[in-house]
Amino acid sequence: MTPLSFSTLFVAALAVSLALRYWLAGRQVRHVARHRGAVPEAFAQRVPLHAHQRAADYTVARVRLGLLEAAFGSAVLVGFTLLGGLQWLQNAWLALLPDAPLLRQVLLVGSVVLVGGLFDLPMDWYRQFRLEQRFGFNRMSLRLWTADLLRGAAIGAALGLPLAAAALWLMRSAGQSWWLWVWALWIAFSLLVMWLYPSVIAPLFNRFEPLPPGPVRTRVEALLTRCGFAPRGLFVMDGSRRSAHGNAYFTGFGRARRIVFFDTLLSRLDEDEIEAVLAHELGHFRLKHIRKRILLGMATSLAGLWLLGLLARQPWFYQGLGVGAPVDFEALALLLFFLALPVFAFPLQPLFSLLSRRHEFEADAFAARNARATALASALVKLYEDNAATLTPDPLHSAFHDSHPPAAQRIGRLLAA
Repeated sequence: MTPLSFSTLFVAALAVSLALRYWLAGRQVRHVARHRGAVPEAFAQRVPLHAHQRAADYTVARVRLGLLEAAFGSAVLVGFTLLGGLQWLQNAWLALLPDAPLLRQVLLVGSVVLVGGLFDLPMDWYRQFRLEQRFGFNRMSLRLWTADLLRGAAIGAALGLPLAAAALWLMRSAGQSWWLWVWALWIAFSLLVMWLYPSVIAPLFNRFEPLPPGPVRTRVEALLTRCGFAPRGLFVMDGSRRSAHGNAYFTGFGRARRIVFFDTLLSRLDEDEIEAVLAHELGHFRLKHIRKRILLGMATSLAGLWLLGLLARQPWFYQGLGVGAPVDFEALALLLFFLALPVFAFPLQPLFSLLSRRHEFEADAFAARNARATALASALVKLYEDNAATLTPDPLHSAFHDSHPPAAQRIGRLLAA
């Protein structure tokens, strides 16, 4: 392949993926707007019209912001690649650190991440303080938002820069099978972060308190006993400090395993509904969905690094993406690969969405067997309403993007159960 042909292929893939995003988004906006005037019959007795219309407006606003983010992100991507942004950054660090190749490459990777994050800041600010504020979800102050950004950047640097240094060293020193060693490093790093997150990282952002004694804890512990599950802790997170959205999740593994409830969720659902939501989350664990997703992530990362191992030896790969004079091959190979990969992998997204929706149906079925199906259906209706999730998504847009099945399908199956 020549540099010109690869550049042409990259531009074509970027144009097709962007056009597909816009086409699907247009379908979603038109479909949601068309059904804004009436609550679907299945929900007519449980969801008021004003809540349905709020969800429609919120969905349309999010889709339109997503389109703006996609266009802006594509422009930044072209700036880094075809317009020579990476080449310029490489030359700048080469002039500053001519005799420190590993440090220079680590700083090149870090500077690209930093510049990309700075470009994302205006969109992130608008999402939080305009869109989320407009629909009553934002509870963050500008001070807290800024503090979260700084904490996140510090943690990312503390964890990411040593990882980048180790990966770049392996790419240079481990021979042609470097990609296999980097994969082993990535797996070890991912497992370490999963172990550290519940007890070390998450408490830097939120306050976690034990679920207090009472009827809810009694019901939860009884459900865990029935399902043969022994978590290390039941916690309530102060989600209301940042957002009005509610959720519950599992996190960690081994001795660090926890079940976490948002305080917003506990304040909205009754005991039966909380039990049913937890049963759904238990279903993910008991049916090995979490393990399957980890294994799938391991397999895809292995395939990706193998492909990178092939591309890193091809001059047309660098030249076709705007780096005409590559010096720091290892850092540039990593950066170009992870910048370009989403463009070519975008058509695969429906497959991952399909797998995720299948897991959600299976977890719902598990919850129906171990708690009340009607309670889970009732909880989902409340969560859809509280989170302003549309009840009428476009089927194609949903199939492509949504990790959860449409509300009508989920609740229809639960009520049938």
